[in-house]
Amino acid sequence: MTTRPAVYVVEDDVGMRDAVSLLLRSAGFDVHGYPSAETFLQQVDCSNPICLLTDVRLPGMDGIALFRHLVRLGTEPAVVIITGHGDIPMAVAALKEGVVDFVEKPFDPGMLLDSVSNASRRASANRERRAGVAEIEARRSTLTPRECEVLALLVEGHLNKVTAAKLDMSVRTTEHHRARIMEKMGARSLSQLIKMMIGTHG
Repeated sequence: MTTRPAVYVVEDDVGMRDAVSLLLRSAGFDVHGYPSAETFLQQVDCSNPICLLTDVRLPGMDGIALFRHLVRLGTEPAVVIITGHGDIPMAVAALKEGVVDFVEKPFDPGMLLDSVSNASRRASANRERRAGVAEIEARRSTLTPRECEVLALLVEGHLNKVTAAKLDMSVRTTEHHRARIMEKMGARSLSQLIKMMIGTHG
């Protein structure tokens, strides 16, 4: 069985944590369990998007506070929350804030797996998008200061003639800079180049 991406389970109830971890491992996930939000934050590198399954009620920082903390860190977490009946209003509010799903206790194993699978796909998509943005930024860092100026005007939609006038250079020189920018950025067309730059600021 091919191992799926890692899932981090934060649950203070050892029996529940072990049962959920066993269920997820049976579906091929690489599972890591933690008894509290604080332990999780101490031991896990959250600099990239992750897939997280957490109970609402935890000692110390609760599951929703953990989600909000990760959002403030800019990590784009894909989170599924396990909730008791009395916590549903909190879970619904968190859903509006970007939680992938919440699963009410006692939960159906199939529904939990579906929710975690959706969260895992979102985390993977977020990681891929971030990697793409990092690659574009790395390419842009190879541009000269003048090429950066030309690029900025290209993205604003200015024609070569206008760009040349704004930067006080010839149209031919502008065209040369544009060709070098396209080559360095790996763009096959102006529209692709503009989409790249819009994507890094989306």
